[in-house]
Amino acid sequence: MSRIFLLLLSSLSLFSQGLAETTPPNIVFFFADDLGYGDLGCYGHPYARTPNLDRLAEEGTRFTQAYVTGVTCNPSRTGLMTGLHPARFQRYAADFGFGDRVTISELLKRQGYRTGHFGKWHIGPDSTEVDGMYGLDVVQVIGKSKGEDAGRDDDLTTAAIAFMKENAAKQPIYVNIWGHSTHFPVTVPPSLAGEFEEIEVDREDFAKTMQHKFDECQEIGGDLDESMRQYLGDVWSIDRNVERVLAAIDELGIRDNTIFVFSSDHGPAPVILGKKGAREFSNNMLGYAGIHRGGKHTFFEGGTRVPFLLRWPGKIPEGHVDSESVISFIDWMPTIASIAGIEELPRKMDGEDVSEIWFGQGRERANPLFWQVSSQGASGVMRQGKWKFHEAGKRGENQLYDLSTDPSEKKNLANDHPEVVAELKEKLDAWQAELPKSYEKRKNASKREKKVK
Repeated sequence: MSRIFLLLLSSLSLFSQGLAETTPPNIVFFFADDLGYGDLGCYGHPYARTPNLDRLAEEGTRFTQAYVTGVTCNPSRTGLMTGLHPARFQRYAADFGFGDRVTISELLKRQGYRTGHFGKWHIGPDSTEVDGMYGLDVVQVIGKSKGEDAGRDDDLTTAAIAFMKENAAKQPIYVNIWGHSTHFPVTVPPSLAGEFEEIEVDREDFAKTMQHKFDECQEIGGDLDESMRQYLGDVWSIDRNVERVLAAIDELGIRDNTIFVFSSDHGPAPVILGKKGAREFSNNMLGYAGIHRGGKHTFFEGGTRVPFLLRWPGKIPEGHVDSESVISFIDWMPTIASIAGIEELPRKMDGEDVSEIWFGQGRERANPLFWQVSSQGASGVMRQGKWKFHEAGKRGENQLYDLSTDPSEKKNLANDHPEVVAELKEKLDAWQAELPKSYEKRKNASKREKKVK
C-alpha cells in the first residue's frame, strides 16, 4: 500500500513539474519616466546608488542597445502597447486612445492572464482610465505619493504589490508598474536627498554630453551638488521600489516563473533653458544619457536608447551583458505574445519577435527601426544595422552615423557614404508613404492632459 502511495505521489510530482513548465509566465513591467541610459550604477553612473537594479542585472541580462518607440511619454507607450509605430495613428493616442487597435494586454487577457495597470497612464483621455480598458482588469492611475518622506512612486508600487498578492496564486499575471520618477519636477524629500549629502560633483566624472546640462544648471542659479543630490534621491527611490516588488515576487513563491523587466520610456529631460525659460526645479533635471548625445524630445541616441534589464531565472542568461543585439519596445507585443503562447496576432504589426535574443541567442534584427513625430511634413529617423540616419529637416541636412564606432553621433558621414544615405532614404520614404497624410489632436484637452509631458 505504501509503495503504491509513493508511486502515486511520484506521478503527481512529475505531472506538476510538467504543468509548471507549460504554465505561461507572470510578467511584471516596471517602467521609469525620463530615466537616462546612464542613470543607473550598472549603466555607468559615477554616483548613483541602485543596488537592487544592479543586482537585477547580475541575476539576468543587461541590454545596451535597447530602444524606445518615441521620445515623449505617449508615443513611447503607444508603440509598446500596440506593436505599431506611433506615427501610424492619425488621431493622437493621448487624446483619443488606441481606437480599434489591439493591445498586448488584450491578447494576454484572452490567454487567461489577470492584468493590472498602476501609476502613470497617458495612453488615452480621462475617459479611458477605467477597469477593463485595453484588456486591463484593474486600472489605477496613481499620482505622487502622499507621505512626506515617501518617494513619489511609493503609493503606486504598494497598489501593484497588492494586486500581485491578490491574483498571483490564481492565474498568470501581467502588471504594468509605470512610475513618475524622474519626470519633471524632480523635488524629493530631505530623507532621500540626504542619502547623498556627501556628493560633490566633479564634472570630469561625466561624459562631454553632460557638460551643457551642468552649464545650464548653474546659469539659472542652481547648485550642482544640491541639484545632483535631488536627482540621485529620485533615482534611489526607484531602486527602493524595485526592491519592494522583487521581494513580493519572492514572498509569493513565483520568482522562477516571473519575467521582470525594468526600463525607461525615453531619455532624460533637458534642463529647461532658453526660449521656454527656466522653471522652479529646472536645475534638478540632471538625468544622464552617458556618452550618448541628446535626450528627451530628440531622436539622437540619448533620447531613444534606454536601460533595459530582464530577469527570468533559468530562462534568461544570468549576469549577461548583450551589447550586440538591437531590440526595441516596438517588439514588446510580438515577443511577449510568443512567450505567452499567443498564436493569433494582429495582422498589422511593426515589431518582431525577439524572444530568442532575450534567451541569449544573439542575431541581427530583421527590420529597421523608425521614428517620426506625428506631424505633417516631419522628418524621419531610422536605424538599420550599424547605421543611424536622420533625414534632412527644413533647415538641416542629412545626417548619417556609424553607431558601431560613433555611438555619440559626433561625426556626420553622409557625404562620405552617399550610397548608404540613398539606400536608407529609400526605405524611410517607403515607410513614410504608409503614414497618415495629416494628424488630429484634440484642441480642448483637459488641464491635466495639457501639462508638460
